Amino acid sequence: MSASTDSSDVRRVETTICARRHRASLAATLSLAVASLAGCGLGAGAAPSAVHLLVTRDFGAAVVRSWSAPRVRGEETVMSLLMRNAEVGTRYSGGFVESIDALAGGESHGQPVDWFYYVNGVEAPKGAAATNVHPGDHIWWDRHNWSQTDDIPAVVGSFPEPFLNGIGGKRLPVLVECAQVTGSACRAVGGELRKLGVPAARAAIGSGGGAAQTLRVVVAPWAAMPADPGVQSIERGPRASGVYARFSADGRTLSLLDQGGRIVRTIGPGAGLLAATRTGENAPLWVVTGTDSAGAALAARAFNQGTLRNRFAVAVSTAGAQAVPGAGG
Repeated sequence: MSASTDSSDVRRVETTICARRHRASLAATLSLAVASLAGCGLGAGAAPSAVHLLVTRDFGAAVVRSWSAPRVRGEETVMSLLMRNAEVGTRYSGGFVESIDALAGGESHGQPVDWFYYVNGVEAPKGAAATNVHPGDHIWWDRHNWSQTDDIPAVVGSFPEPFLNGIGGKRLPVLVECAQVTGSACRAVGGELRKLGVPAARAAIGSGGGAAQTLRVVVAPWAAMPADPGVQSIERGPRASGVYARFSADGRTLSLLDQGGRIVRTIGPGAGLLAATRTGENAPLWVVTGTDSAGAALAARAFNQGTLRNRFAVAVSTAGAQAVPGAGG
């Protein structure tokens, strides 16, 4: 997050800090940032292996830098890993990321932009200097417009995470809930997870409603989606869920939003959506859905790394796949 020393910027930063779930207390963040600035991790423990580091802008639309094997040393934090591999500008005595490789937060075209980070596709609840890096973690920094929301709790673009390595170094059970357990869409999603070595149970919709620490993938047309908090948050738009798309009340049309929350496209029959969100401390909820059965099936076929890579959410139609949010705003 960007910060400044003049009064107007300080007010902006203070407002942003209060709104963001992923900012820990300033004192804790600053104390750990000092260690990062000194060029070392948290300690002399084993360095995390198989880590991936990604820096993008505009909701993943452009890659700034990507490391399949970033430099690591000792027990890294997200902040120390970034500073070891990129040129990082910080403020508040090193507590917050202001710029990465000279790309700064602040304002762009009259809209607020800042740096946000995700670990295995999940927005972290703490500051970067207070979040440890675990083996296999996919660390993703993105600079984007937060005029609609500064809280995007989960994204799909780190797939196969969080299914492969989990959250906080802990692999979680996976449940694929389907409107038709024996249908092709359900089989496609379950099959993709099996190819990745991820054990996933399949069950009818609603079977995993009470399993707070189970990664759920719900595969169904939107009209058949369960009435649970995650689905309901998507219905309320990006401010509630972080998903820049909305279905109509009857589920038969899908409206795609730009970064400013404006509708850029509305799709009817055969349209699909792949998105993720999270409520509270629960494991993320993924939806593989559509305006009808054909749209949900199309979304299920897009449940793969090639289609989802570096995207916050994805809409699909017979015309192809489209990143969500779309350009503009």
